[in-house]
Amino acid sequence: MSCKIEDYGLIGDCETAALVGRDGSIDWLCWPAFDSDACFAALLGTPRHGRWFIAPAGEVTRSSRRYWDNTLILETRFETADGTVALVDFMPPRGSASDVVRLVRGVSGRVKLAMELVIRFGFGADIPWVKRTEDGALLAIAGQDMMVLRTPVATRGQDMMTVADFEVSEGETIPFVMAYGPSHLPVPPPIDPARALRDTEDFWTEWCSHCTYEGNHRDLVMRSLITLKALTYAPTGGIVAAPTTSLPEKLGGQRNWDYRFCWLRDATFTLLALINSGYTAEASAWHNWLLRAAAGAPANMQIMYGIMGQRRLLEWEASWLPGYEGAKPVRIGNAAHAQLQLDVYGELIDAFHQWRIAKLELDDGTWDLECAVLEHLEKVWDQPDHGIWEQRGAGQHYVFSKVMAWVAFDRGIKSAEKFGFKAPLERWRSLRDTICRDVCEKGFDATQNTFVESYGSQILDASILLLPAVGFLPASDPRIRGTIAAVEEHLMRDGFVLRHDPREVSEEKQPIEGAFLACSLWLADAHVLAGDFDKAQALFDRVAAIANDLGLLAEEYDSGEGRQTGNFPQALTHIALINTAHNLSAANKPAEKPAVQRSE
Repeated sequence: MSCKIEDYGLIGDCETAALVGRDGSIDWLCWPAFDSDACFAALLGTPRHGRWFIAPAGEVTRSSRRYWDNTLILETRFETADGTVALVDFMPPRGSASDVVRLVRGVSGRVKLAMELVIRFGFGADIPWVKRTEDGALLAIAGQDMMVLRTPVATRGQDMMTVADFEVSEGETIPFVMAYGPSHLPVPPPIDPARALRDTEDFWTEWCSHCTYEGNHRDLVMRSLITLKALTYAPTGGIVAAPTTSLPEKLGGQRNWDYRFCWLRDATFTLLALINSGYTAEASAWHNWLLRAAAGAPANMQIMYGIMGQRRLLEWEASWLPGYEGAKPVRIGNAAHAQLQLDVYGELIDAFHQWRIAKLELDDGTWDLECAVLEHLEKVWDQPDHGIWEQRGAGQHYVFSKVMAWVAFDRGIKSAEKFGFKAPLERWRSLRDTICRDVCEKGFDATQNTFVESYGSQILDASILLLPAVGFLPASDPRIRGTIAAVEEHLMRDGFVLRHDPREVSEEKQPIEGAFLACSLWLADAHVLAGDFDKAQALFDRVAAIANDLGLLAEEYDSGEGRQTGNFPQALTHIALINTAHNLSAANKPAEKPAVQRSE
């Protein structure tokens, strides 16, 4: 059985990532990229579906773990009756190949350890052909994939896996280095594990030195920034929503989705998190990915793309995997990529506008793309869509989707006015006003004094919390005050915010999932804008308190079970945490403006 979701740590090389359990087992790794097939898939099945386990052979009396300061180097300590060992896991910045390095260090005494390596390409389905190379390395090949393991420890085959028994004494370090390469190319050359450790530590500490955030919870913000960097596919600048697929939104449930792709919806909040923290190079890479991915006919623009901008993210089910704690199906790919979700048009235009406000350089063709997007949006903004939560089934007139259509024209107008671009301003202003009236007339329920999920509905959803943040109405407006109060009354569970209204029970919605962590932080942001700083701080502290011991957060939190749920670690959660921390920090310094306010 795999660990609890919060019992995993993350290592990565900015092209892919692995999850390491506190028991010393790497249970998830897609190689060579985030969206590749997994070679270790025990996370969604059993050890027989692939894992790499290293731990003491005897009873562990105590274990602890930590990241080395300002790095993505994970150290797990195991204490036994015979002594203490440290397992140091990391992935060096990508060289000629991708490597996973595991160093077993003797801290005290002499400890017996066991290694169990189960390589299963193709998400646990493909058993490789394994042989020795001339230099004694272990080589595994199946189809297009090749992995090579180098270690001074003697290994042996046993029951379709590779095992080893060894000992480590105080002051001794035993390395294990595994590299990936395409099977038709030469075997990846060996690397020096000690040198790789130094290089990896230098890479991360230098990167972290650029962080400009100096407010409260700096360690947690820094860990969130490191996580965001780790979820970035360095060759293109695309940022995946999570490195995993099919970790369930509800334990044992069926809402299991593949998040190893890049969502346009996260664009503006991602840019703000990076720019406000001092990472303009990463923000620029993300912007350039956005521009390339969205290029082409606006009518064909998608809500998400692959890490290299791929558009066909066909969804299928890995039927041989039993799922995380039995949560089936395990889905690969994401059919939601083909949905109409109007809010992404607003996110795209807003992201470009925020980039200009930050006085950072944009591609010369950006404004032409924006004008083409807005021309298309004029024709489709009043159509039903599938909304921010990507509901499967018939479309609806979601309030947040309409508001983001308003944002698209609002930011287009502001960019044209502020930066002197040629634009049909009179027509855009008229459309902006039309959309605003439409939302306020059809998306506001006067009997409850709140905006609602969709036109004609009486239920809420957490996306309406973003209305003041995007500048649709000020936080002081009685309708926004009423919306915040209604969310607190109907969408709160155990101090956290649900994304769906529990008054509407269906297979697609609550109460079949946990609280959506980003939504709790959106409520905190709304409180900041409304001047309710104590409420905002309390919400932030509540989310911060459920981060695991390494500072990592999943998509959701099941307060009844006291467990994190959903794909992990989740970029949107960490982005929201960064931005809320900035907002709270700015609230304590009146001369500064909260980063969440996007309406300039």
